[in-house]
Amino acid sequence: MFEAIGDHARAIKLATAELALARDLGAPRALGIALRAIGLVTGSNTGLAYLTEAVAILAKSSARLEHARALVDLGAGLRRAGLRTAARTNLWQAHELAVRCDADLLVQRAREELLASGAHPRRGRSSGPDSLTPSELRVARLAAEGRSNPEIAHQLFLTRRTVETHLTHAYQKLEIASRAELADALGKQAGA
Repeated sequence: MFEAIGDHARAIKLATAELALARDLGAPRALGIALRAIGLVTGSNTGLAYLTEAVAILAKSSARLEHARALVDLGAGLRRAGLRTAARTNLWQAHELAVRCDADLLVQRAREELLASGAHPRRGRSSGPDSLTPSELRVARLAAEGRSNPEIAHQLFLTRRTVETHLTHAYQKLEIASRAELADALGKQAGA
């Protein structure tokens, strides 16, 4: 708040005091939030160091939303520092975690930062039923119904190789190893 109204010195003083209290308390969530706050008001390389520490602390805690926030802030800071590859790594993790937390505004912010870093985010998830593209989902559903690859190819006007590729991607995203597991993996989507 003080940062927004131009009182940078007071913002740093308050964030430093909060960090000292959080370190004394020793609670990971409070410490991660304090580290994130001082990282944001400090800026530059020192701020990135605080944000990196916040991410590490929050990763070990149950505070998933705070972890996602810290990842977005770290990714944004790394992007501004010209470290786009490192930024993308943090931003993809933040995006996935924010989706799992149903934090729509944070998902949007992570997505915007990913786009600014040169990445091309397409979907909300990188694994699970929600991560399947529409084509992968159609092929997977037909396979789960017991259709063979040639039957699926014929019905969807695809080549066999395209069907195989879609199924391979579906298996990876659903974290399964065989066609027999498809119905259960897709059923989780219907039941969710």
